[in-house]
Amino acid sequence: MEGELQRVLGRNLRNFREAEELSQEAFAERMGYHRTYWAGIERGERNLTLRSLERIAAKLEIEPLLLLEGQPPPR
Repeated sequence: MEGELQRVLGRNLRNFREAEELSQEAFAERMGYHRTYWAGIERGERNLTLRSLERIAAKLEIEPLLLLEGQPPPR
């Protein structure tokens, strides 16, 4: 299905944010994005570059491929 990888990434990022009990605004700021842009990422509406994916993963201190897996990794 087209765009499925974007939705998986968004769902996994939302799970990370919720696990840290942060608002979208606080998490977006931590990641270096505006809240409305971050909301689009979580909804799977934004098509991130691989470089952006690497930066986000580095800030989360995980391997980038883990953000693309169907199930989010345990923290």
